[in-house]
Amino acid sequence: MECTTRIENGFTVIALAGEVDLHYSPKAREIILKYLADKNHVLVDLSEVAYIDSSGVASLVEGFQHARTHDLKFALMGVSDAAMQILQLSRLDKVFPIIANATETDQL
Repeated sequence: MECTTRIENGFTVIALAGEVDLHYSPKAREIILKYLADKNHVLVDLSEVAYIDSSGVASLVEGFQHARTHDLKFALMGVSDAAMQILQLSRLDKVFPIIANATETDQL
C-alpha cells in the first residue's frame, strides 16, 4: 500500500493505493485517525486501490465513526471498481458518503 496526503477544498485527502489488507490496514487506520484527531475533515481517495479486505474496510468504518462523533466531515472519493465491489457486498456503499472528486465536497 502507498499513501499520500494533500489538502483540497478544505479537506485532507488521504490517497491510498495498491492493496489495503491485513498487513497494511493498521497503517491506513493510523493515518486516517491522526488527521481526524487533528480536527481535519477527511476524504479517503480510493481511486488507486486494487484490493481492500475486511480489515481495510474496518479502518474506514472506524474513521467514519470517529468523524461523526467529533462533528467532522468524512467521505470516500473516487472509489475504484475493486473497492466498490467490497463496499457494495457489505452494503457500506449506502453508509459512507461517496463522491467522485474533491469538487463535490459541497454536497457533504
